[in-house]
Amino acid sequence: MAIEALVFDVDGTLADTEEAHRVAFNLAFERHRLGWSWSRADYRQLLEVTGGKERIASYIDTLPVPAGERARLRGLVHELHADKTRFYTAAVHDGGLQLREGVARLIEEAVGAGFRLAIASTTTAANIHALLAATLGTRGLDLFSVIACGDQVRAKKPAPDIYRLALATLGLQPERAVALQDSVNGLRAATAAGLWTLVTPTFWTEGGDFSAAGLVLPGLGDPAAPLPGEPGCQLRSAGWLRFEELCELASPAAALTPLQALYRGLPS
Repeated sequence: MAIEALVFDVDGTLADTEEAHRVAFNLAFERHRLGWSWSRADYRQLLEVTGGKERIASYIDTLPVPAGERARLRGLVHELHADKTRFYTAAVHDGGLQLREGVARLIEEAVGAGFRLAIASTTTAANIHALLAATLGTRGLDLFSVIACGDQVRAKKPAPDIYRLALATLGLQPERAVALQDSVNGLRAATAAGLWTLVTPTFWTEGGDFSAAGLVLPGLGDPAAPLPGEPGCQLRSAGWLRFEELCELASPAAALTPLQALYRGLPS
């Protein structure tokens, strides 16, 4: 079965957004005079919890406060997250983020080849829309046939729900799509939904167990910024991951032509 779509995660995959999220959380905490400040080390650990509201609630549960105060703080979670989202989207609109190296190129190659694009993310629709508009311009939203957000499913990553929603909306079986991820939780979600997955970790997610991934690269690379050791280490055709090679790597061996099988070193 041939690949027909790419399903992108957002935070860490399309763009390295986590520092902007961390700063936005801290601004929200400051606005509410809570005296909390998440360091980079704190936030790296907190990212093991998927979802912003869930992350705040998990942090509150670790605080040495009386039960009544804990209940009061938990009652602030939605307001804190809404303020955090406003701070984050303002930073994105101000041009504070860029797509990761090679993302725009891979998107253009996929669209040019007639493939569909989708998003499966646990972040909010507002965050996704802001990032796409700021980095891809007015056509950013139109490039994606499906945008599945965390609030549309009951269970967030590492549960596979968000990927199943994206696939159902695309009308595709998992064998016809490829997931692009940066985190262990995202990888677990994608593979549980049956998707072949490419992982490109960042500072926030590196060092995780990505053994279930179809391919792990430090990034996608570009002609002007080839990946170290490529081609020859994991890639065969260039120093950056080309869309055509991604599809070849993700396609089941049975679906390959004899020429592709020879290229992959598989029996034809």
